[in-house]
Amino acid sequence: MKGMIEMKTLVILAHPDIENSRINKKWKEELEKYPDEIKVHELYKEYPDWNINVEKEHKLIEGYDNIIIQFPMYWCSCPPLLKKWFDDVWTFNWAYGPEGDKLKNRKIGLAISAGSLEESYTLPVNEILSPFKASTIHVGAEFLPYFSLFGTVHDMSDEKVAQSSVEYVEYIKNI
Repeated sequence: MKGMIEMKTLVILAHPDIENSRINKKWKEELEKYPDEIKVHELYKEYPDWNINVEKEHKLIEGYDNIIIQFPMYWCSCPPLLKKWFDDVWTFNWAYGPEGDKLKNRKIGLAISAGSLEESYTLPVNEILSPFKASTIHVGAEFLPYFSLFGTVHDMSDEKVAQSSVEYVEYIKNI
């Protein structure tokens, strides 16, 4: 892709309390074992004041073909800073519009954790995630199948969480 500085995957991690997270923290730790292939960008760490540096984010994103957006699913949506990030960063004439082609032809996927069983949702998860898919398609990117771990976090074994982190890395490597 023209202008690319790197070909590895950028993971936008949006968890408001990563230190107390079992799943997202473990996923992050596993991803960080592969710095030559995967860059983790933590929004809550980078922007504790919620003042997003849009130019910095644009430059970062422009360096990657593959982008994974990792977050815990809250009330069938994403954490609020991630929503603000989309609103601030995916701008007119950058992400979309007559000159907005910076996300075109990139691959964008989601990595979600949820504290409930998948069957407990009243809608299929694909439908719940449809705003992310619609936004991705709108900017000309390819929406990848999502990676997920569902279940009651407190009842989930450490082995299952660890196994999911290995599977997550494989998901990214197979993009």
